[in-house]
Amino acid sequence: MAEPIVKLRQAHLTLGSGASSVHVLKGIDIDIAAGESVGIVGPSGSGKSTLLMVVAGLERLDTGEVHVAGNALHGLSEDAVAAVRGRSVGIVFQSFHLIPNMTALENVAVPLELAGKSDAFDRARAELVAVGLGDRLTHYPGQLSGGEQQRVAIARALAPNPALIVADEPTGNLDGETGRQITDLLFAKQSERGATLLLVTHDVTLAERCNRQIAVRSGRIVDADTAPASSKVVA
Repeated sequence: MAEPIVKLRQAHLTLGSGASSVHVLKGIDIDIAAGESVGIVGPSGSGKSTLLMVVAGLERLDTGEVHVAGNALHGLSEDAVAAVRGRSVGIVFQSFHLIPNMTALENVAVPLELAGKSDAFDRARAELVAVGLGDRLTHYPGQLSGGEQQRVAIARALAPNPALIVADEPTGNLDGETGRQITDLLFAKQSERGATLLLVTHDVTLAERCNRQIAVRSGRIVDADTAPASSKVVA
């Protein structure tokens, strides 16, 4: 059997300190296969977005293991984790996180330049054309609609051709029709490239488009098609 592209083992994470500390992840075990689309669902405050940030290397575990694309993130330095993220993980946020004083083309090209790609702008242009923004290359985020900004963010996530795409409520700031268009685009690009998609959402319809769902409550997995038994609790 092929090694999972994402593997967590007894993942624990506490945020804050002292009286304000919160044990957010409580012994999470997950295996996600290459090419899967997986929806992570659960109530607000359940830990699902934090789980996504751990997989993306943006939060570090207190204890446990997190493996992404063959790399043991829990054993790497911050710089090494950033390097793995840069080449293997594309991230799409709810709030777009575009740089306001850079054009759409520059927003997509910058991560490629930081990764040392000599053809950064050519690749960025091709990605923007692929998401339907060939006529918006020189527009700034403030000149774009919410849907167009999310398309830029998707192009930026896809530009390094990552093995894993993580998306945190990607339609959360969009109206229904625009959200459906962005959803269609995200799944189409994932399928085209054979990438793995890990998606956090409150939208049941969106989650149901994934191959399977993982439900999280109070920092634990309460339902998953193939989660190891040790991580499951009764809902």
